[in-house]
Amino acid sequence: MDVRQLRYFVAIAEEGSLSAAAQRVNVAQPSLSQHVIALERELDVKLLERSPRGVSLTQSGEVLLSHARDVIDALDRAATAVRQSGTEPQGEVTFGLPSSIAMVLSVPLAETVRLELPKVRLRVIDAMSGFIKSWLEDQSIDLGMLYDLGSVRHLSHRQLMTEELHFFSAPDAWPFESRAGSAVTLAELAEAELVLPSPHHGLRIMIDRVLKSQGVALNVATEMDGLGQIKTLVARGSSYTILAPAAAIDFVERGELIMAPIVEPRLIRPVYLVRNPAKPVSRASQEVERICHDVIRDLVDRGIWQALEPSQSLSG
Repeated sequence: MDVRQLRYFVAIAEEGSLSAAAQRVNVAQPSLSQHVIALERELDVKLLERSPRGVSLTQSGEVLLSHARDVIDALDRAATAVRQSGTEPQGEVTFGLPSSIAMVLSVPLAETVRLELPKVRLRVIDAMSGFIKSWLEDQSIDLGMLYDLGSVRHLSHRQLMTEELHFFSAPDAWPFESRAGSAVTLAELAEAELVLPSPHHGLRIMIDRVLKSQGVALNVATEMDGLGQIKTLVARGSSYTILAPAAAIDFVERGELIMAPIVEPRLIRPVYLVRNPAKPVSRASQEVERICHDVIRDLVDRGIWQALEPSQSLSG
């Protein structure tokens, strides 16, 4: 069995006709039939059912088709990576970012990649962490950023920093007797009506985990997974929330929200850059990763992204 035979078999399966497949791969139909017969003899199974309407796959043929596509895709990706290895970085790089990170990182990252890597097409996907984890697993994306590794802890990951969550309020709706913007304890937050993401959201899972350990119950009046809607609701004075500063930097800069540190305890979460080592690493994705580190460092140094303890350790 060789790659050429697999390509021919995939063409037959997808076209449903030997004659159509022969035209697609530019091979005479009798020769194509001989390749299939050779495959069937080698594997000692019947792969195709022939009828006046064309050909269809047997159960064994369906199994081979799935594996053949995987083999061909892997070889095509390898060939592309090899061709690009000695040239200027080029091609598409797909990067999955949680909404709170995309808020502060996506625009400066896209601008810098466009300037430094003109032949690279960056595709940034703003999504919930659960989707990013799935896409990393099935190799749909090249890079992802996550707060909680959870089920993908086995993938290659680098801790970039830690973020400290803050309490957010409209400037004219501060709910405590203390000065607006001053530190509040987790216990004090129980007095405020909060809008938070639903329980399956990564941020909510982290908050609930800390609450359980501290024996504190918050008043979650509204659940909403849209970051923009949460900020708008709080800015209107209708509720309060808990977010990372980077997630609400736009509203804070416009004076629509004020934020306050949370103490006793502080709510801190790590930020990871994650890859699936099973997915071939292109030079373009390596360069995007390098630029990502540079952009993050600049954002942190300028106070745009409030973060702590950046780390360069790599594991996985």
